[in-house]
Amino acid sequence: MVYDALESDSAGGPAMKIAALVLIALALPFASAGRPAGAADKPYKLADALLAGLGSEREPGAGVLVLRDGKVVYLGTRGVAELQGLRPIDGRTSFRLASLTKQFTAMAVMLLVREGKVRYEDSLTDLFPDFPDYGRGIRVRHLLDHTSGLPDYEDLMPAADPAEPVEAAQIDDAGVLELLQAQPAGWFKPGALWRYSNSGYVLLGLIVAKASGRSFPAFLRERIFEPLRMSNSVAFVRGRTAVPDRAFGYTKEDGRWRFTDQSPTSATLGDGGVYSSLYDLSLWDEALRSHRLLGEADMKPALTPVRVPGKGPSGPDGAPADYGFGWFLNGWEGHPRMWHYGETVGFRTAIQRFTADGLTVIVLANRSDAEATDMALKVAGFFLKGGK
Repeated sequence: MVYDALESDSAGGPAMKIAALVLIALALPFASAGRPAGAADKPYKLADALLAGLGSEREPGAGVLVLRDGKVVYLGTRGVAELQGLRPIDGRTSFRLASLTKQFTAMAVMLLVREGKVRYEDSLTDLFPDFPDYGRGIRVRHLLDHTSGLPDYEDLMPAADPAEPVEAAQIDDAGVLELLQAQPAGWFKPGALWRYSNSGYVLLGLIVAKASGRSFPAFLRERIFEPLRMSNSVAFVRGRTAVPDRAFGYTKEDGRWRFTDQSPTSATLGDGGVYSSLYDLSLWDEALRSHRLLGEADMKPALTPVRVPGKGPSGPDGAPADYGFGWFLNGWEGHPRMWHYGETVGFRTAIQRFTADGLTVIVLANRSDAEATDMALKVAGFFLKGGK
């Protein structure tokens, strides 16, 4: 499905959507009654300008949320959640999180570890008796910190038939397990190297289901989303779960928008299947800040950088990084942080939590040309440096 790109902006349309701002204000504490005046207003204006640079209010767009010490200091949105009805993006719009999902998968595993239903040292052959011998040395811990050596399931999938709907080519979690069980060996000895692995996080989703006796979507709903009142968050399974206020993904090609909401890998869960909103992610941020789901001691393994004898973690730009369980942990310009990015067909996402500064920036976009991580860091710089 292709749409003409609407390049002209609506008259006087501000980047800050007042309706969305009021919506979140009903449920979240703001740092102040309004924007500060004078020079202190500069970070807000810079963030508005960054969003406005995405293009028209009638194109796919993005939302940006800034929290300081648990309070909203900025909410900006630009564009629409879907082109057919031109429904504006707001604080409740649910985007596909892509790899931001991994922090929820890791939390689910850690909750089960606390309850004694899973151990970090459990091997794949302990958990899946039919897994081949190369899984004997792969521990749950290796899956969490991307040191398992599992092959990438994306490379093992058969080529999709372009004449068929993309959904016909989609693989689910059980299909990923079958592909991995058909392999004779992993890529390297577990724990020897760091290599980002969606395969590992798909298996973690299956481990959550097996250990808890609940499906992965049900476990997230009952143990994370409902306790935190994240009512617009869901691990999406086509035909089984619905996404409230759903944004759909798009890609611009030759000046026209193409509907690119799904891909052959969009049906897996633990690595990227969660949808959520700016509002819900503010509740998630507060739960992390206040240790509502896990105490500080239980959370510590997730925030401890993995160390390997060979090549260590790297970010999406290839630069050296640190990684724990579901979170990158390397700082930025001297500011300690925990962060992640997400990229999938039609969506770009980012969360940057500057733990020593009490500042969190979240960016969710339903267009593949949005540089969500770059946007989040620019906005963080505006607020950490007072617009300088």
